[in-house]
Amino acid sequence: MTSADWLKDVPVAHRGNHDLNNQVWENTLSAFTRACDAGFAIECDVQLASDSVPVVFHDNDLQRLCGIRGDLRERTSAELAMLAVGGTKDRIPTLKQMLKLVAGRVPLVIEIKGRSSDEDDGFADAVLETLEGYEGKVALMSFDHHILRDLKASGSPYPVGLTAEGNKPEEFFAHDEAMQLGLDFISYYWGHLPNSFISAQRTAGIPVITWTVRDENARAATYTHADQMTFEGFDPRTPSPT
Repeated sequence: MTSADWLKDVPVAHRGNHDLNNQVWENTLSAFTRACDAGFAIECDVQLASDSVPVVFHDNDLQRLCGIRGDLRERTSAELAMLAVGGTKDRIPTLKQMLKLVAGRVPLVIEIKGRSSDEDDGFADAVLETLEGYEGKVALMSFDHHILRDLKASGSPYPVGLTAEGNKPEEFFAHDEAMQLGLDFISYYWGHLPNSFISAQRTAGIPVITWTVRDENARAATYTHADQMTFEGFDPRTPSPT
């Protein structure tokens, strides 16, 4: 296992330190700059463009963030780089551009947004290749068990974690199955805490961060039942979110 204890150290800005997509939009270089300036760790989402280049974007479809219909995976990274996010000056960045901007200043928690085993062939390797030589703290995570398997099979030198939610026994069974891959941390939905699965993992020494904290209730639940939060919409340096 690879130590992910550093995930406990500072709050993690969800999709960068955006302002709920008013002026600074999620997963943009502007949001990542704000997170670096504030000293927050950064959570971001990575998708795969049609030319097999990892780009930083959450949705499968381009409509919500770019105002046009269509599957992101049907466009090249160069085509995506021309699309404005939220009508701002920000464009869809590649993972490589994001890494160059952050340059090790703050830790990165990268969520890989998979589809299916067939569609994601080579995705994990493309992310690992992009990260090669990067000097800074990086953790990789996914909801998708096939992505986690691929990362482990490729010998990821970075901590690999399960992104998950749920409070039912059958869900815990699936999560336990994923943990058998030798995962290093967990990112869990705060509203499903506490539960027996997370309690057992923490007892075993697995770091747990939560998603997505937007108010004081969620922050309190995180620090009672987990180790650190992924937050948005407030500044954790203030005593209490509004």
